[in-house]
Amino acid sequence: MVESRFDKQTECLTIKIRGRFDYSCHKSFKDAFTTLEMAKSYEVDLAEVTYLDSSALGMLLLLRDHVGGEKATISLTKANDAVIDILKIANFHRLFDITG
Repeated sequence: MVESRFDKQTECLTIKIRGRFDYSCHKSFKDAFTTLEMAKSYEVDLAEVTYLDSSALGMLLLLRDHVGGEKATISLTKANDAVIDILKIANFHRLFDITG
């Protein structure tokens, strides 16, 4: 399940993912960042992610490309150790700010 919230004061779009982060989330994840105006920063809240696969990694790259590539400010937050390990194996720590 994917939820999004835009904070007008900070101009940050938070995308919260619950459960499995896989291809079944593709449409709702993409809608979360394409239906709103561009934000200054983006947070992907991974606190409740129980599973992450290669399609999830691809979706994160789509988000990054959509919001400006290297110029984008995207944080992957509240990830558990298993999710952080997957992100690091994929070298995503070089593309995103990742916090546990």
